Amino acid sequence: MKAEYLVPELVIPADWTFRNANVADTFERHVREQLPWYELATGAVAHVARHYIGAGGLVYDIGASTGNVSRSLAKTIEARGARIVSIESSAEMVERFEGFGEIELADALGYDFEPFDVAVMFLTLMFTPVAQRLGFLRRLYARTKPGGALIIFDKTEVGMGYLSTVLHRLTIAGKVATGCDPKEIIEKELSLAGVQRPLSFSFISMALPHSVEVFRFGEFAGYVIEAP
Repeated sequence: MKAEYLVPELVIPADWTFRNANVADTFERHVREQLPWYELATGAVAHVARHYIGAGGLVYDIGASTGNVSRSLAKTIEARGARIVSIESSAEMVERFEGFGEIELADALGYDFEPFDVAVMFLTLMFTPVAQRLGFLRRLYARTKPGGALIIFDKTEVGMGYLSTVLHRLTIAGKVATGCDPKEIIEKELSLAGVQRPLSFSFISMALPHSVEVFRFGEFAGYVIEAP
């Protein structure tokens, strides 16, 4: 039986952190309740990534949590004799890593990346300091091999006006539809204050002008940025 069926109930910390044993223990269940499109988006990442991974190539999963991205890419990595390196800054998450390939306990913002074919950031940037995001993305893009790609899925602002309210409520409605306790939804939102900062609506296109939006559900979006 997988560990996800044996985990305790999530106790939401006052200030959200992944450096928490209870959060790490309940992560697999919790993320699927809070993000009903999680499996769909993971599959989309794997589908896109396999188009850019060459024989003997290198892939980075930045902010790997328990390894959903590397698991979804395992067959492609094996078939092409490629290498995947997962980077995670939470020791608690690393201890519970169930992904494929290598795992490194490290802060991606200071990591020395080798030239790579694909780098994935799946729900990662929103937890990085706002002041460091632009420089980090541009440094990362500079390490992308010609013909490779960055794949970014993250939470964004959704512009101004009434539509921003509509899309925010769509995100909440999706969580409720999974059966997630409304009290837990509210507690989680409040715990994220100052910890999770969504990307501005135009941030990715400003940082990397060749970006293409390939996915959106409410406030969450996915982008692909190809290296020429």
